[in-house]
Amino acid sequence: MASPSLVWLRDDLRLADNPALRAAIDRDEPVVVLYVLDEESPGIRPLGGAARWWLHHSLASLSERVRDLGATVTLRRGPAERVVREAVADTGATAVFWNRRYGGAEREIDAALKASLRADGLEVTSFQASLLHEPWTVTTGSGTHFSVFTPFWRACLALPAPRSPLPAPRSLDGVDRPPASDDLDDWDLLPTRPDWAGGLRETWEPGEPAARARLHSFLHDDIGTYDRARDEPSAGATSLLSPRLRWGEISPFTVWHEAVDADGAAGFLSELGWREFAWHTAFHSPDLATVNLRRQFDAFPWPRLKPSHLEAWQRGDTGIPLVDAGMRELWHTGFMHNRVRMVTASFLIKNLLIDWRRGEEWFWDTLVDADGASNPFNWQWVAGSGADAAPYFRVFNPELQATKFDPQRLYISQWASDAPNEPMVDLRETRKQALAAYEVVKGSARAAD
Repeated sequence: MASPSLVWLRDDLRLADNPALRAAIDRDEPVVVLYVLDEESPGIRPLGGAARWWLHHSLASLSERVRDLGATVTLRRGPAERVVREAVADTGATAVFWNRRYGGAEREIDAALKASLRADGLEVTSFQASLLHEPWTVTTGSGTHFSVFTPFWRACLALPAPRSPLPAPRSLDGVDRPPASDDLDDWDLLPTRPDWAGGLRETWEPGEPAARARLHSFLHDDIGTYDRARDEPSAGATSLLSPRLRWGEISPFTVWHEAVDADGAAGFLSELGWREFAWHTAFHSPDLATVNLRRQFDAFPWPRLKPSHLEAWQRGDTGIPLVDAGMRELWHTGFMHNRVRMVTASFLIKNLLIDWRRGEEWFWDTLVDADGASNPFNWQWVAGSGADAAPYFRVFNPELQATKFDPQRLYISQWASDAPNEPMVDLRETRKQALAAYEVVKGSARAAD
């Protein structure tokens, strides 16, 4: 009797350039494709609402494509270590393959499972699939990890070119009796009471085919103007690939090799490098979402939270046009232009003096592209507590940012035409308060020295 190979998918919901899937196919045995919704293992962060919506539709797309090739996707829910072992027992699999994850809790789960399955005599192999360079391969001259982006990216570019992407399989040899699977609808990943996802449905089509189509459209239409127009939120020059990369519907290797020779590619690929830098930082600081990377920021004197201020920011009712436009775009589409993300985050932290962790939590729940590295990494960067955050006391003035990057108010008119006209705080006075708070941090750092 044939001994199946089990492929455990995680944030790699694709057929093309999927090393774990390719390794299973190369064994010339039937393939079982497994996805586990793990919200129970210690340290695993439950998905936000927008991410759950995307996951549902991406899994539906993948399941259809796998079925067309001759196999099925088995869906199961529970602690990954237990569920994967149950799937191995149910199928009689003698080999298990997956693509590596880099979060702290995820690495612990994977390492324990790999050790226990190998002890049982199974072949178990993991692969590099979601980062161009793994975190332990990019180091300073002294062997430590980088804390500043420019030398980090320079070191990445000096390494051998990323491997070529693997082709998608033309067929899959599934097992005769697929293992029992949950029904995707029973996972309740989609909002129903109320159904707030209308804007997401209007904006996005999750799944690998749409991801590849978006990459080709960007390379054909927009990459030549990317460096010039990427900071203008109304220009439509951004790639919109971040949720595709977050869910692994397309690999960074595919993006790299298809973009690298295009005119204007350097600036775009450096953004791919920023994603790498975030994950390298999270690999070495697994508590990035909750703990200041620069520990002197533990002394920052956050005032008592004003819930009305936080709620007004979340709703886009601050009276600051660019901030309100960004927050309303986020609520409607599950996405926000990167320049505007920086402005809205700076306003929350430095004008409302609300802890960056509250903003990170909101973005985690509302962004379709929120992942365990980029989301907290970018919030800490804006706060000044993270990597490469100098000058850490930078305060983005949202009015000046609007004048510079949305001079005709096209973006503001699109998203915040009916927003309040009266600012909820005085930008100049709150900037002074933020700078005074940063002086406390500086004093704490001097005292520690």
